[in-house]
Amino acid sequence: MEFETQAQQACYEKVAPWVTDLFGGSVLRKPDKPILGVMHGSAFAQVGVFPWGDNDAIITTRAYVVTGAELTAELMRFLLEENAGMRFGAFGVDDEGDIIFEHSIVGSTCDQKELESSVIHVARTADDYDDQIVARWGGERALDQIR
Repeated sequence: MEFETQAQQACYEKVAPWVTDLFGGSVLRKPDKPILGVMHGSAFAQVGVFPWGDNDAIITTRAYVVTGAELTAELMRFLLEENAGMRFGAFGVDDEGDIIFEHSIVGSTCDQKELESSVIHVARTADDYDDQIVARWGGERALDQIR
């Protein structure tokens, strides 16, 4: 695996064992990228470590909530209104029109408890919202995509 900076590598080497300790044998590692995956209910959360300048890294936990939903104005308004009430993390739409939920934390100051909170919150949020979105706007949950 190649890293863009030493800070990114150091952060990944710090958090990868934490993710394994916290989530056990269900953790999936991408062999070529600093990304780890964790299943929670019907959600799949990915923990990625990305460079932030030369001397730090960002840890982003992202879950794909729904793929293939009809991205209507009503759905977009729903997601924005839900974002306004979130304590941390936010819904978004990626380049392919998939609905995601993600949260980022600073790598150099992150501890295991903060990482655990981020991953669990992102996965639970995706798990809580996926059925609701599919029922109203169609599409498939992340779990449906994996099957």
